[in-house]
This record gives sequence, structure tokens and C-alpha cells, in this order.
Amino acid sequence: MPHPRHPYFRGLSPTLHISHRGGSLLAPENTLPAFRMAVERYHTQVLETDVHLTRDGELVVFHDDTLGRCTNGEGPLAAHSLAELRRLDAGYHFTPDAGRTFPFRGQGVHLCTLRELLRAFPGLRFNIEVKPDVPGIEDVFFQVLREEGALEHACIGSELDAVGERLARVMPDACHFYPRDALTAFVLSVRAGEQPPEEPRYTVLDMPLYFGDVRLVDEALLRAVDTHDRWCNVWTVDDPEEMHRLVAEGVGGIMTDRPDLLRRVLDERQKPR
Repeated sequence: MPHPRHPYFRGLSPTLHISHRGGSLLAPENTLPAFRMAVERYHTQVLETDVHLTRDGELVVFHDDTLGRCTNGEGPLAAHSLAELRRLDAGYHFTPDAGRTFPFRGQGVHLCTLRELLRAFPGLRFNIEVKPDVPGIEDVFFQVLREEGALEHACIGSELDAVGERLARVMPDACHFYPRDALTAFVLSVRAGEQPPEEPRYTVLDMPLYFGDVRLVDEALLRAVDTHDRWCNVWTVDDPEEMHRLVAEGVGGIMTDRPDLLRRVLDERQKPR
């Protein structure tokens, strides 16, 4: 796969080890313990994560709109201040064995801010999704990335096209992934044997491997990605056989909740045969 010319890709080559929310089947998702495990134990190259805006205008690392699934809190995240969110137990519900044990409960695992995450891993690559469509969130996001010197090693975007377009307008020189509608247009055009739409704002296709029973990543798609100087990361892949197949096909990166399994697959494929 040819490299897109964006500085984000400097020194990178397929297939990238990308830890989805830090590896959410191994540790509480989107928390510093999960991210540290991914980096220190499994040598991940990219941390994938999400950000939300608190009531008092701070960006915190979190996936859901509401607090109940991942913490001992409840209600909308956006209704809480950072100080209130800090008091929650972000390891409360994590269980590696279907509810028999909760090893992170009461262990001081808290929500972290985007600044804290960037400072914890200076120079590491990130893939960051802005979750809510909140007016001005793109400006706060830009400010944090700029002040922390992270603009060149963050691939950014949103599933929502309106938010993705605002991010591209505020940060035209950043590396952006395709939002949902633009991504759909690219993939459907390739599957129809047509040229994908011209879209200079976005470089990376962060996309699911399957839509229903249809495997979206195939030879034609990866060929189009190469031809148009794009990059393709696939989510969320936890099956080693699929990982092996994707590496053989030359996919740009694999996002996984099992960074341990992906590390094993990548290491196996690098051994002399």
C-alpha cells in the first residue's frame, strides 16, 4: 500500500497495530490503564479513542453519550462537570469473565481528559473520533491538539458528516478520516465499478470489515484505496484468522479490542518462514 503523503504516516507501514479504545476486552475502555497496557505490553502503534465535551467545556476521553455502561454514574455525560466526572469509577463495570469478577472496580480508575492522554504518550499516533455534534467542539478540539503539539500525529474525524466537515474546515492540514456519508459514497462507488467522488478533505477510511454478511474490504476496495492515495483501517477485528487474512491482503491498519491477539498475529507473520 503506498503511503499517503500526510506527515501522520511518516515512518509507518501496513499493517498497523491499532488498539480500539485501548483494548476494551482487556481493560476498562478509554482509560489510562487500558492505554498503558496497549502501549507497554502490546506495543501498539496507534491508540483509537473518542472524545466528549463536559458541561464546563473540557474534552474527556469517553465513547458513550451516557455514563451508565462504563461507570458507576448515570445520565448524560454532557450534563456533568469535569470535577463531577472525576469522582466516578470508570472501572466499575469492566469484567473479563462475564460478570464473575470486576478486577478494576474500586481501583482508582477514572475518566481522563484528552490533554492527559496526549501528555501520557507524547509522539504516539492517535485516531480520535469527536462524538457529539456540539457547536464549537471543533474549536476546543483544535486548541487542545495545537497546544499539546499533537496535530501531526492525530488522525481525526467524526462519524457525523456535519462534524467531520467542521473539523476539516478548522484543521485543513490535519489527517482526517472519512465521516459516514462520505465513506459510504466511496465504498459504494468502488463496489459499483465506478470512480469514487473527489474528496480532498479526507485521507483515511476507518471502516467496518462487514456490513451484515457482506465483507466490505476486498481486493477491489484496497486497489481503489491505493490508486487514490488513501489509507484503510478496519474495525473492530478480534478474530486471529481475520487478522491474518487482512494482513495478507495489505490492509493499512487493524483496530482491535484484543491487542494481545493482534500483537501475536503480527509477530508471527514477521518470523522467517
